[in-house]
Amino acid sequence: MEVERGHIKAFAEAIEDPNPLWNDENVARQKLSTGMMAPPTFLRFIRTERLQELPEDFPYNRSLDGGSQWEYFESVKPGDRIKAVTTVTDLYKKSGKLGEMIFVLTTTTYTNQFNKLVATQTNTSIRY
Repeated sequence: MEVERGHIKAFAEAIEDPNPLWNDENVARQKLSTGMMAPPTFLRFIRTERLQELPEDFPYNRSLDGGSQWEYFESVKPGDRIKAVTTVTDLYKKSGKLGEMIFVLTTTTYTNQFNKLVATQTNTSIRY
């Protein structure tokens, strides 16, 4: 996905973050030589390419978000082309108040047009 200045501004407005680094090129250039950049949570907006799909007959159709952890390496700027790839890194079963549950751990890597790692997201999804 190509990152557009308008998308960054709209995203910052949607999350009600008035930081001028996200929405004012002139102020951002004064503070950073690279100019405007996207807020870290902007990467949630990027569609992912899933390389490893879950089987079609995967049990349980309900899902809970078990949380995620992010690690950032590079800023995302207007004009960047970001590719997001998600892989399943672990699957395991547990029993709980909801009965048997399957935990699905995934890792998403975000790279830019220079094939530089921008960020990683490790996510836990709970199927029951």
